Amino acid sequence: MAAEALAAAGRRVVVCEAKPSPARKFLMAGKSGLNLTKDEARPAFLDHYDADWLRPILEGFGPEAVMDWAWRLGQEVFTGSSGRVFPVAMKASPLLRAWLARLGQAGVELRTRWRWAGFEDGGLVFDTPEGRQVLRPNVTVLALGGASWPRLGSDAAWVPWLAARGVGIAPFRPANMGFRVEWSAPMERFFGQPVKGAALIAGTQVERGEFVISVRGIEGGGVYAVSRAVRDGAVLELDLLPGRSLLEVAGRLAKGPGKETVANWLRKALKLDPVRIALLQEWGRPLPKGDALARLIKALPVRHSGPRPIEEAISSAGGITRESLTDRLELTALRGVFVAGEMLDWEAPTGGYLLTACLATGLWAGRAAAVR
Repeated sequence: MAAEALAAAGRRVVVCEAKPSPARKFLMAGKSGLNLTKDEARPAFLDHYDADWLRPILEGFGPEAVMDWAWRLGQEVFTGSSGRVFPVAMKASPLLRAWLARLGQAGVELRTRWRWAGFEDGGLVFDTPEGRQVLRPNVTVLALGGASWPRLGSDAAWVPWLAARGVGIAPFRPANMGFRVEWSAPMERFFGQPVKGAALIAGTQVERGEFVISVRGIEGGGVYAVSRAVRDGAVLELDLLPGRSLLEVAGRLAKGPGKETVANWLRKALKLDPVRIALLQEWGRPLPKGDALARLIKALPVRHSGPRPIEEAISSAGGITRESLTDRLELTALRGVFVAGEMLDWEAPTGGYLLTACLATGLWAGRAAAVR
């Protein structure tokens, strides 16, 4: 995005890519359909970000602009029932090919296997197939990612180089991540199965969303939606029957199991599926009786061991602080150097918000750099 803005302004642009091919995290996002943005009214859309200073940037390139951008690259998009926007192709590669072709036609030079290695001799030094190279550009846009999915390139190696130059950096933490659970042996048969029809409760936040039981714990959209609150200390609970009141659940359980097994009784009385029954038995054992069981079904404590590692997180929180930036996303400590994307200290949920902000900040930084 920054390269296009700079090229459109008539600048000579070189993109230095550390990996053998570009946009690996973008392509990874495409494996789940490439959720580009969320077709949502502006105030509600902006409220999903934890950084108010992003508002003018996102107002300049929000959901409608993202959809138009994809269309101009020859990729039709559609809006799902949840408001999430995807390319009709449901993958990233066609969009990326068209984008790279357009950049090439604009004169943008892409150098792969050029990995930034810090500052040297008044310039930026790179490890390249031809050995160490130093560039001294008029302006620089850094888009190096945060600290999630380091094997795709965003390994936060840049942190000490910028910190040494006086740039403030908030510590990185996992965001939109799963949580570790030490399962008992009976849960193994449910690994890989989705949990539907439940609500996740984290403090005052309640989310109806599907999640998955994995060998490592719990993950998926429903968990990601509450992950920030839980990471920051909120207790996580499950409402296994969010469509029914506590009074109704208690009434259906009043007669007790009789000669039925507990699992059959819960299935017949409450229409609970095997996965939710298994979670109730896993985290609620020994199961209480009467009204206490009803309360447990409506607020089942999730016994987890904390977030999965940042290397497995969808995104990361933390990064370059607002105090280290001008309104144009230029580093106050390094004039002529602009930053964009997950390098910046902001956080948002999945659902198109992450990609939209990365695209928007890239465009904003590129336009600012073009007039520097």
